[in-house]
Amino acid sequence: MMRTPRILAGCYLGLSLVTLAVIVALRHHPAVVNAAVWIRGSIVVASAALTNVFAARGDVRRLRIVAIVMVVAIAVIVALPGPFPLWLKLEQVACGLLLIGMVVALPRKLRRGETA
Repeated sequence: MMRTPRILAGCYLGLSLVTLAVIVALRHHPAVVNAAVWIRGSIVVASAALTNVFAARGDVRRLRIVAIVMVVAIAVIVALPGPFPLWLKLEQVACGLLLIGMVVALPRKLRRGETA
């Protein structure tokens, strides 16, 4: 039942870690990596780690909350002009799609004894 959300959470963490590695590799290029990119990259890795913990525990409610909050944050980052370069916005769209897939794949009702 929780297999698909776990896989998507793992993909979200993997993509987030790759993005953080790219940020580190390009840290000397202020046109593509600025302070906002560092902060956002770190927040995304932390949220991805959290989603993986919740997915591993089968904690549907918390997983759904974190995923929805991150999708809203991603929508704001992508929609508004600001300090984020196009490459990061595109990466955030990919993260958002993974998170939306995760929310859709989560069970709607919890069975008795499941973590709420």
